[in-house]
Amino acid sequence: MKTESTEQEYHHHLSHHHHMRVQWEEFFQSDDETKIKEATLIEKGSIISRVGMMMLSCGTGAWRVRDAMDTLARALDLTCSTDIGLISIVCTYFDVDNQSYSQSLALPTTGVNMAKLNELEKFVRQFEAAGGDFEIKTIRRRLGEIEHMKGRYPLWGSSLAAALACGGFIFLLGGGLPEIICSFIGAGLGQFARGSLAKRRITIAATTAVAVAAACLSYYLAFMLGHLLFNVDMIHMRGYIGAMLFVIPGFPFITSGLDIAKLDMRSGLERMAYAILIILIATGTGWVMATALQIKPGDLPALHLSKVILTACRLVASFCGVFGFSLMFNSHRRMAAAAGLVGAIANTMRLSLVDFAHFPAPLAAFLAALLAGLLAGYVRGKVGYPRIALTVPSIVIMVPGLYMYRGIFLLVLTSVGAGATWMTEALMLVMSLPAGLLTARILTDKKWRRVD
Repeated sequence: MKTESTEQEYHHHLSHHHHMRVQWEEFFQSDDETKIKEATLIEKGSIISRVGMMMLSCGTGAWRVRDAMDTLARALDLTCSTDIGLISIVCTYFDVDNQSYSQSLALPTTGVNMAKLNELEKFVRQFEAAGGDFEIKTIRRRLGEIEHMKGRYPLWGSSLAAALACGGFIFLLGGGLPEIICSFIGAGLGQFARGSLAKRRITIAATTAVAVAAACLSYYLAFMLGHLLFNVDMIHMRGYIGAMLFVIPGFPFITSGLDIAKLDMRSGLERMAYAILIILIATGTGWVMATALQIKPGDLPALHLSKVILTACRLVASFCGVFGFSLMFNSHRRMAAAAGLVGAIANTMRLSLVDFAHFPAPLAAFLAALLAGLLAGYVRGKVGYPRIALTVPSIVIMVPGLYMYRGIFLLVLTSVGAGATWMTEALMLVMSLPAGLLTARILTDKKWRRVD
């Protein structure tokens, strides 16, 4: 058996070359007009690997990346064996002549881009439908176009999306008008700070810490201005948690649970570790800011709304929250609106079950995630959006960021009993959400529920 191996790292060009960019064009010796089915094993493998790395860079889970790579491999008469992590892929290709070719590839960082994922899924479907009957130049041009897709929204646009998401989020946590306005301002400025640092290629730990600090400080200043001008009660200061909820790592949290359920342990555990890292940095920074500004977390004042008005407001707030998160994930507006409708229905049902029917919160979260998954499956069948682009934004609004923060805050103050209670409640909710999505996938997706 002839074996060829390459070890390369894939990235955006960095001045210090910590991640050497893969020169994909150098893999090709065949003429541009050559059909990819007639290309060499190395050329076929490089196309599949490139698609896999591009999908991984969009923030999707290992199962989806592997499924796309396997689909392309089957069309090219190859067998593809892949090991996928959070930012890396190790893959080996085998052809009908019993030759093999291996690659080890890595991204510099992780992110979320649903518009790019949507285009990649379209490309994979077209490739499968055509049986791989494309010329090399056509494939390279199309992948180049997708790879160089710019973000759909400028920084101020994603900042407004974060502001909208957190404004809706804090209402769902019990906040009133003062909390909504201050969270809107704080989250918007926090996301602007995060985006500004990300453009300069600053590491994720630093961008998260600065973003949370900026959000907390902005909330504090906006609130103090309201307190001076309109004599807003100081109890509303407790809503500062709402300003930093835009950093919740919803995608890695949810995809980690789904990957583990599919026994993609490496990817699932790496994603979980990444999500926990972001949560620890965010909650730690929030605690430092709260201590410096002398703010203590606590229950927000009751809103005293009737059940009908409260439910109607929750529908609107849930839609705004999910729509905002979807735009932050770079979904186009129609996709974000579809996710918003799914999230509004599912999350309002969850809150109503807890408040009015007295369901245990984890059970309500499970049922809401199940409903979101079923609705997403229906919408996908109608309009073809990636299921993950609909389910994850609608589930992020249910991630118990408040519980996590209060748990860490109390643990830091060595109130171990109270802190552990909050953290346990958060853990039960976090486990319930991917379980609900998993159940929906098993019920509606034949490829998902089978292991072959």
